[in-house]
Amino acid sequence: MTGSLCRVATLPEIEKVLDWAAEEGWNPGLDDAAAFHAADPEGFFIAEVAAQPVAAISVVNHSDDFSFLGLYLCLPEYRGQGIGYSLWTHALAHAGSRTVGLDGVPEQEANYARSGFSLVGRTRRLEGTFPVVTLSAHLATADDRDALANLDQRANGFARTTFLETWTANRDSRRTVLLTDGNDIAGFATARICREGCKVGPVVAPTAEQAFDLAVQAASSLQQTEVIMDVPDSSAAFDRLLRQRGFRETFATARMYRGDVPGAGSDLQAIATMELG
Repeated sequence: MTGSLCRVATLPEIEKVLDWAAEEGWNPGLDDAAAFHAADPEGFFIAEVAAQPVAAISVVNHSDDFSFLGLYLCLPEYRGQGIGYSLWTHALAHAGSRTVGLDGVPEQEANYARSGFSLVGRTRRLEGTFPVVTLSAHLATADDRDALANLDQRANGFARTTFLETWTANRDSRRTVLLTDGNDIAGFATARICREGCKVGPVVAPTAEQAFDLAVQAASSLQQTEVIMDVPDSSAAFDRLLRQRGFRETFATARMYRGDVPGAGSDLQAIATMELG
């Protein structure tokens, strides 16, 4: 194995890693680095060779009992030398005894299984076109944080308050819209402009039809029409509805867990991001 140093990544280094991800076709959001880093500043790692970053991974501790692994990348010229696996082992120690989830490429399922991960389903990337409609949904505000955190926890089966607070904050390239039921918030969706098109996620709503309308509103709030959503197998009705509206599947990942599988609710229609869950 080539000698490498594993350490915590800085925010500028996370931005560089997202450039690597873009080169791999992962299409990150324009301001993902800041939102990712805020979730767990100690949860992003790089491997250095000769003082140069050559591999990366994230193991973000969302709560005292749950982590999510992502951004596992190694520059092509450094693959096959054991650097990535050394970094993998180093980073997983950050999770401690927490359950760890990941969305990995199916080709690596066997490798992940050797590290104790078990397959529970697929996350399918669906891409299509939305109309731009007049915004009728309310934009989320800071006053809605607790309600969104509660909805998100019920939908995903784990808490990620710090991540969600930054992820759902409105800014020039990102909007979060609300599904309301009288005075109550019944769902929400976050849209963010990416290097290509717009990703919408998470989408939390009681029905597939409400999820679709909410996603259209979220994308329209940014004047975006080319839309990407990452839909778990558990959201079969939403998957069918998107396909009926012309969306196509471009790839699927393996959702795997090491430890107890979170009890996701039926309101989770699309995940936030394959990197942080």
